[in-house]
Amino acid sequence: QVQLVESGGGLVQAGGSLRLSCAASGRIISSYAMGWFRQAPGKERDRVAAITSSGGSTHYADAVKGRFTISRDNAKNTVYLQMNSLKPEDTAVYYCAAYWSILYSVGSIMSWGQGTQVTVSS
Repeated sequence: QVQLVESGGGLVQAGGSLRLSCAASGRIISSYAMGWFRQAPGKERDRVAAITSSGGSTHYADAVKGRFTISRDNAKNTVYLQMNSLKPEDTAVYYCAAYWSILYSVGSIMSWGQGTQVTVSS
């Protein structure tokens, strides 16, 4: 399996930006689709963005479309989530995940990171 470590979370004011990083080790992630998920207190963990192994296709949840951008650098074995125009409702623990597939639409999750807290103040 691949080990994933997220970083870049923190406290930001509404309207601000953060860039999350997910560094992978143990396997080369260029063969796997990757996703970012988030979980707020008392709520389920939901996917906010996903990207195919090549980076050629992405998907976003409606709540973040137009504000968040997922990208990957396979040479660095790293996935990113650029978050702009942040809102208080974006507050959650954000998790990186690797899929057992080149496509995020068909694969199950292989590995989860430990999560990074994002807090957006109003």
